[in-house]
Amino acid sequence: MSFDSDKSHSPREFEFTPADFERVRKLIHEHAGIALSPAKHDMVYSRLARRLRVNGDRTFAQYLARLERGDGQEWETFVNSLTTNLTSFFREAHHFEVLSRHLKAITEKRPIRIWCSAASTGEEPYSIAMTAVEAFNSMAPPVSIIASDLDTNVLAQGERGAYPAERVGKLSREQVSRHFLKGGGIQEGSVQVRPELRRLIAFRRINLLDATWPVQGPLDVIFCRNVMIYFDKKTQYDILKKFVLLLREDGLLFAGHSESFLHATDLFRSLGRTTYERADRRR
Repeated sequence: MSFDSDKSHSPREFEFTPADFERVRKLIHEHAGIALSPAKHDMVYSRLARRLRVNGDRTFAQYLARLERGDGQEWETFVNSLTTNLTSFFREAHHFEVLSRHLKAITEKRPIRIWCSAASTGEEPYSIAMTAVEAFNSMAPPVSIIASDLDTNVLAQGERGAYPAERVGKLSREQVSRHFLKGGGIQEGSVQVRPELRRLIAFRRINLLDATWPVQGPLDVIFCRNVMIYFDKKTQYDILKKFVLLLREDGLLFAGHSESFLHATDLFRSLGRTTYERADRRR
């Protein structure tokens, strides 16, 4: 989950005052923990102006009042509108090399449990699943993956497991053949994740700000990449505290390339290249 700029230089259809922007910042922070910077003013306007048109609101004040009255469906769309999900298969490839070694080192005969907490359109959890298949050389490895996101639209895409063929262009021919089916007819030019891979993953909507999560430990691995950067340090710390409780003592946490948890060294110890272990792990 990430954000981008979306500037428009044309005259604005709706007035968007500094007070309106501050209300948006307050609402998205309270609801999703996202700390929008002042630089996102234009992006927020262009994304939410669409919602004003759809709802027939004449001002941002009207639209924001709609949210504050508790319009549940619009809350979901509000959050989805302000997020852009940038992802790809095997993004930050070194993490999957570490994951493969970690999986191979687990000698206990038990289910291995992984949580991908920012699944976006599914490329990340499917990359985890492919890594597990290749690590165990089996299309039915002893691995189960929870794939969650705040955005219901991208979760639905991930659950379908269908992608334009160019999305797998950087994978090896062997990986594509092993893990995907080629579309035909009206699906020409697309690929479909094989059913065996899809069966390893359960897609769920989870808000990391919720007091409780529908995820049970102990987990062997948590992926939480390119999400924490949008939270303030206190919110990050609170989430990391809950991760520790879910993660096995020898489990791993993977973060995004621009994320650092130096403010939480009592919880997690860096292993380098945004890979972490629990600070209390005994060696």
